[in-house]
Amino acid sequence: MTLKRVMIVVGARPNFMKAAPLVREMRAQGFFDIKLVHTGQHFDDNMSKVFFDELGLPRPDVYLNINRASQTEQVARVMMALEGEVRGWVPDFMIVVGDVNSTLAAALVASKMSVKLAHVEAGLRSFDRTMPEEINRLLVDQMADYLFTPSRDADQNLMREGIPKEKIFCVGNIMVDTLLKHLNRALELKAWGRFKLKPCEYGVVTLHRPSNVDDDGVLSDIISALITAQEKLPLLFPVHPRTKARLEASGWLGKLGKIPRIILAEPFGYLENLSLMAKARLVITDSGGIQEETTVLGIPCLTVRANTERPITISQGTNRLVGQSKKGILDGFEAAWHLKPSMAKSPELWDGHTAKRLVDILASVFRIQNQAASSQCSGGRI
Repeated sequence: MTLKRVMIVVGARPNFMKAAPLVREMRAQGFFDIKLVHTGQHFDDNMSKVFFDELGLPRPDVYLNINRASQTEQVARVMMALEGEVRGWVPDFMIVVGDVNSTLAAALVASKMSVKLAHVEAGLRSFDRTMPEEINRLLVDQMADYLFTPSRDADQNLMREGIPKEKIFCVGNIMVDTLLKHLNRALELKAWGRFKLKPCEYGVVTLHRPSNVDDDGVLSDIISALITAQEKLPLLFPVHPRTKARLEASGWLGKLGKIPRIILAEPFGYLENLSLMAKARLVITDSGGIQEETTVLGIPCLTVRANTERPITISQGTNRLVGQSKKGILDGFEAAWHLKPSMAKSPELWDGHTAKRLVDILASVFRIQNQAASSQCSGGRI
């Protein structure tokens, strides 16, 4: 049997968590020849390399080493480098995940070079076109041949945009596959102990979006809210490289360093981060993935944004939008303060088996194609 060649392109922290179960399932089925391409979009070890170690991903077959560039330059450079890889290997299929610049660049290359494209996590919409990720999502979904969605609302978004229903497959949330597989390992770490914290008696903060950290006024409002919130609850704050640079430039980093109940740290690896979130009293974030993870974990989540592309985490999960103002964040904090971590009730198909459903569909597609090719070669009719 000739193995089908599948190129999987990853570039940023969330991509690795989504690619890991895909690679594992494809290898288990034995029907695919996989080439894993890492664009290098996230270049910090704690934001990239450590994820390969912790999630059991093989080392990338190709590392493009494209980082430290503007968004436009990053997309262009990934396209130029990836074109050569596609031309040399000639994949039958390319898989892209999420909504980062590497995802858009890879989708454009696949489209230009007539390679079938699958988008994992398709159909998510914030309806805010000032977000670079929203533009990436819209464009990639228009180019994709197979769109694998995490929830039914994503299906509806795609059909409203004119995507044929037969291209859309609701398979569930692939990041949950990774979370459930590694949760027990993460809890065994008891990472909270490293910071002398007790389970359910601390909060976790993550901030990285340009709309929150690049504007000094917005950043000041958010930090002021955290300073007030820490009077009730110690806050563990792993500082993203972009956020750290902005905190330094605005003078906030030194001030925060003098507040004992705001614990600044370097970004964590996946398992340590999961360990800390799973036993937090609440999480304050602007991350899309963390909105999903806290929903599965049953941990109250305050999303420091005006909108979300994951509304199911609000309607069926533990997430609430609090905006970017000090008042909005503190009002949300007070509401969450009175909640206790609950037994999670995950949305439909967020059950740890998304990769199996997805890979089964791809294998079925390839088998149909093989049968069609065989029939044509033998003069048969389809």
